[in-house]
Amino acid sequence: MSTALETPKKQRGPARKRPWWRSPTWLGVVPFFAFVTLFLLLPSVRLVMGAFQDEAGGFTFENVRSLFQGQFLSAYWTSISLSALTAFLGGILGGLLAYAALTGGTPRWVRPLLTTFSGVAANFAGVPLAFAFIATLGTTGVVTQFLSETVGLDLYDRGFSLFTFTGLALIYLYFQIPLMVLVIAPAIDGLRREWKEAASNLGASSGQYWRYVGLPILMPSILGAMILLFANAFAAYATPYALTAGNVGVVPVLIGQFVRGDVLANPGQGYALALGMIVVVAVSVAVYSLLQRRAARWTQ
Repeated sequence: MSTALETPKKQRGPARKRPWWRSPTWLGVVPFFAFVTLFLLLPSVRLVMGAFQDEAGGFTFENVRSLFQGQFLSAYWTSISLSALTAFLGGILGGLLAYAALTGGTPRWVRPLLTTFSGVAANFAGVPLAFAFIATLGTTGVVTQFLSETVGLDLYDRGFSLFTFTGLALIYLYFQIPLMVLVIAPAIDGLRREWKEAASNLGASSGQYWRYVGLPILMPSILGAMILLFANAFAAYATPYALTAGNVGVVPVLIGQFVRGDVLANPGQGYALALGMIVVVAVSVAVYSLLQRRAARWTQ
């Protein structure tokens, strides 16, 4: 028979968490860290070390110093100009296309069709993309021949060429615009209908709503997406190589020439060029992260 003076049972304290190394759950991320180490960290370390080595294996600053001279500086300027141009045009055109297709008033089948096509086109690059444009807008391409035979318009006599900076920019837009659609779609979906209704109730026109409400909210996302497009174009290799064979001097193609050694054989110079690319892309990613952090405040 229990009494009121019976000693109460000792209460247990909060359960201790097991150290992470004793938990089997962390084993699931081992393949990821192994992949990152083998294919990202170790090659990056090798690249940085190789950028400061001469052909004999000695230490030198000459490879990095030469990046600011001659053909290397010109290659960086061409790559940055091409990436900036296609990022800006792709951002504007892709943003307008996404807004027209994703907002109210369009048939329901437009959105899945656009997003599916964008997902495919954004990853369609390299040699197949170059071949597709050569077959379409090359000197004997389908569209080139059609315009010449039916309209009497010879694109190449008018100064156009698919194998120049302009042609390369046109090809880049093929995958830049769909990528912009995919990246900016969540930001457009984040625009709340209540904001537009509140602006309308206060007497604001559609233009005033976009000027004072819509665009300021979307601007960090738009700029962040354009920076992502810039980095995407800046790192492209197979498409410019297959299309121009080095006639348009972009940095990735120049790196391939130095590392592969078909004509030029100086891996240290190729590593230095790649190190410069890493710096440019790292700055772009840092700015992109800051803009995305600011844009996230409006979607919370």
